Amino acid sequence: MSAQPIPRLTAEEYLTAERAAEFRSEFYDGCMYAMAGGSIPHNVIAGNVYGELKRLLKGRGCLVTIADVRLRVSPGRVYTYPDVMAVCGEPKTADDRKDTLLNPSLVVEVLSPSTEAHDRGYKFAQYRQLESIREYVLVSQSEPRVERFERQPDGRWVLSEHVGMNAVCRFESVDCDVPLADIYENVAFGEQPATGGAA
Repeated sequence: MSAQPIPRLTAEEYLTAERAAEFRSEFYDGCMYAMAGGSIPHNVIAGNVYGELKRLLKGRGCLVTIADVRLRVSPGRVYTYPDVMAVCGEPKTADDRKDTLLNPSLVVEVLSPSTEAHDRGYKFAQYRQLESIREYVLVSQSEPRVERFERQPDGRWVLSEHVGMNAVCRFESVDCDVPLADIYENVAFGEQPATGGAA
């Protein structure tokens, strides 16, 4: 049995429905997609990144948001909910509701098995079109690994990887350093299989 076609929405219809909904949905080219609930590690990692950035940027005229703030990537086409965003300077919002940010310089996504391909592919391609974004960061849940994509003056994006609990991630767009030990505080990674005979 084929799925019934879902009527396409305008961005205005999406925003009206989204603001009245009990759960969050992202918007891509006329279609709403409900967001799945996150795991405990996902939530802890996103909270750690948010907490460290908020602490480090205190008093510097920067805004740091987490999860529930919507990002308008392109008018009428794409609205998302990044795990963490930061903007230094005057934050711009889409309207008086002040629930849709327009100009983050830093966007952070914590990778999940169900969304990793989307975060690396389509979503990153959309984010690259938003001129304010200078840095896109992907944070692994399965190991201590942070991948930073930084926009260069000529428009290229350069990847830097930070791996291991002793590494330190440099967030160039907001001029601060966060140790991976702080990003992964209270996160237990899967145990390695035991080797050798029985004890």
